[in-house]
Amino acid sequence: MDVTPVSPGCLSGIRVLDLTQFEAGTTCTEALAWMGADIAKVEPPRGEAGRTGFGDAYYFMMYNANKRSITVNLKSDRGLALVKEMVKKADVFTENFAPGAVERLGLGYDVVSAINPSIIYAQVKGFGDGSPYEKGLSFDPIAQAVGGAMSITGERDGRPVKPGPTIGDTGTGMLMAFSIVSALFDRARTGKGRRLQVAMQDSVMHYSRGMFITQARTGAAAAAQQQPARRHLPVQARRPQRLRIPADQPRQPGALDTPVEADWARGSDRRCALRYP
Repeated sequence: MDVTPVSPGCLSGIRVLDLTQFEAGTTCTEALAWMGADIAKVEPPRGEAGRTGFGDAYYFMMYNANKRSITVNLKSDRGLALVKEMVKKADVFTENFAPGAVERLGLGYDVVSAINPSIIYAQVKGFGDGSPYEKGLSFDPIAQAVGGAMSITGERDGRPVKPGPTIGDTGTGMLMAFSIVSALFDRARTGKGRRLQVAMQDSVMHYSRGMFITQARTGAAAAAQQQPARRHLPVQARRPQRLRIPADQPRQPGALDTPVEADWARGSDRRCALRYP
């Protein structure tokens, strides 16, 4: 098998106008860059927040490799006109500002799609349209909490624990990247652009969806899966627990003998937030 460290160039020729910041949105556009897309990252005069405020050079480079940055003041007439001119030649427009911010800047979907009807307009938000919290902000810990990942992580009967990987941020970005590539494939057949939105809460629920199986089987929310660590052995050295279906649980033909622990739903008041709060 031929293994190469360079981009396969699958998205060569695709132009992405990137207004994202921090991690969730930038992960998406970085993944597109890995596949060969031409990313034009639009930064304010002071630099993107992941470069100058919240993060630093190491943080910025981790999520913005293989992109080209331009400095534009979107709050000026000249800057807004420049970006609108770039919209005409772009295949994809991405943003993950606070809810309503991109519309206030004058770059909402109605404006951008009127300039370029074939553009893929992609938005990463904390919460989906229709959620009670659709106007709320979100970062990875918030997304992991409201999406249910924290309540199913850690020791049973213990406190909820945030998983180390940033599935709320990077996980959402990768789902958006997949959605954009799918929309580009569809556009090749129809010639039509579309608006995409991926919510961080929904993404974490997607990555935690295996716990819905427990809810369906037991009628109760799933609890954390990890047994308390034995004091004399590190966690990774413990012998795995054998898991069995409860004796009174109807067995489906071909079902495995060890899918869930029978007492996941017992002995804890903690609820799994695998739904909108």
